[in-house]
Amino acid sequence: MIDREAVRSNAKYLRRVRPIDPEEIAEYIEGYPHPAVVRQTLREEAFDLGLCEREDGTFVPVDEEPLPAQGWSPTAFPEEYAFALEDLLVDAYGANWHVGDSGDRLRAAIRRLKADYYFGNDVEYDAVAAHGYAIYHLPDYYAVIGYVLETIAERGLLPKRLRVLDVGAGSGGPALGLADYVGEDVLIEYHAIEPSAAAGGLKRLLEETGRNVHTKVHETTIESFSPESIESIDSTDLSEKTNSIEPADREESGAETDGPFDLILFGNVLSELDDPAAAVERSLSWLASEGSLIAFEPADLNTATGLREVERAVAPPDGDVTVYAPTLRLWDGMGPSDRGWSFDVRDDLAVPPFQQRLADGSTDGSDHGDKLAGGDESDDTGPEAYINTDVQFAYSVLRTDGERRFQVRSNPRRYARMADMESHVTDRIDLLSVKLSHDLTDGSADRNALFKIGDGSQKLEHYAVLTRETTLNSDLQAAAYGSVLAFENVLVLWNDDEGAYNLVVDDETIVEAIAGR
Repeated sequence: MIDREAVRSNAKYLRRVRPIDPEEIAEYIEGYPHPAVVRQTLREEAFDLGLCEREDGTFVPVDEEPLPAQGWSPTAFPEEYAFALEDLLVDAYGANWHVGDSGDRLRAAIRRLKADYYFGNDVEYDAVAAHGYAIYHLPDYYAVIGYVLETIAERGLLPKRLRVLDVGAGSGGPALGLADYVGEDVLIEYHAIEPSAAAGGLKRLLEETGRNVHTKVHETTIESFSPESIESIDSTDLSEKTNSIEPADREESGAETDGPFDLILFGNVLSELDDPAAAVERSLSWLASEGSLIAFEPADLNTATGLREVERAVAPPDGDVTVYAPTLRLWDGMGPSDRGWSFDVRDDLAVPPFQQRLADGSTDGSDHGDKLAGGDESDDTGPEAYINTDVQFAYSVLRTDGERRFQVRSNPRRYARMADMESHVTDRIDLLSVKLSHDLTDGSADRNALFKIGDGSQKLEHYAVLTRETTLNSDLQAAAYGSVLAFENVLVLWNDDEGAYNLVVDDETIVEAIAGR
């Protein structure tokens, strides 16, 4: 057995001098172990030592500067991951996995999953359901996580040494997207919680991540999981509010944390938990003091509004948890109580080959699977039912250090509050708000562009209606989701049919994006 402490000691010394070569370290270890054994030991100790492995097999200290925004905008699911998924499917069902009985079973599993999510039913994953889920959702979840990480990295809040907890990791879309977003020069210790049959496929796909992504799958539930079960996390991580960086290293890096995880993910899992708010609140206690908790869900009404309910439960006004993005609280001491259906929309991905194969397999006449619950004859059982290239998602980023994506707050001497909107009906007012949707009319020529907005105090839905676009109000249309908009001279009307307030933006209104573009 190799003297692990000797490897660590030599690595600590050499990293201050030059890249660490396993062959060189082997010369200093009693018994002269094989360099491959030294290399494997360095990989196992890499996170604690803060070492990234280079392509040439040497190790260098991870850069202490935070990761900058990467300009994430994927157009397709990467081929290497697509090949790995198809290998998994071939192993399970054979080369013709997409046709015959196996194709029918996979298509039926996708339809059942879609119906269960639509109607809020409990979701159970056997192996076939897990494979169907991967086929349908792996690409869009891969894309989603990068877009959310971009909001953190743009502020310099994403360190290059990341310990990650992925709750309900599923088939691995967020993990793969994370690995590609941060690139080869970021050091990741990745822990997945996945109790279902998806764990096997997850392990296979994680093998495709880079040399500096060190992964571990915990086949348990979030309710049963404890960070103390992770060998690389010292008890001091939780009891003495420090992390696993050794004292000398901590002095160099300035790192000081309250919990072991720099990033905690809840990707499309909140709706499947018995008490999602309790799970998120418990997980927040494991978050580093400068860490982020990310939750995201599909854009549909049930899951998106469910996410907002959890967000509001764990981040009440004046609490210790801050909503970093996108639903900023612009008024101190106020929290929203509207329905909260808000989601981002990004460019579609190209159709992945495995989805196309499954779709093509449904045209042979053998696909006679289940109808959606309730016997809806309009459900999508044709080939298009198995193609999912949309990137539409609701998300929330929570932090415990008070950081927000935009440090903007409203001033009562300047702006009206949405909580008081009833008193402003038929008036023209000035307002500060966050843009919480893209155009909800999908650009229909015969309808005024419509955008959900909020300032964190709203009790009911508020929509900005663009009746006449000018150069002075064009930011309403042009600003990105999550931007902070200042409205000047906007007309307040009550929409009795929708039970909502319409803020009419016409040629007398000025709209300026004061944070975000």
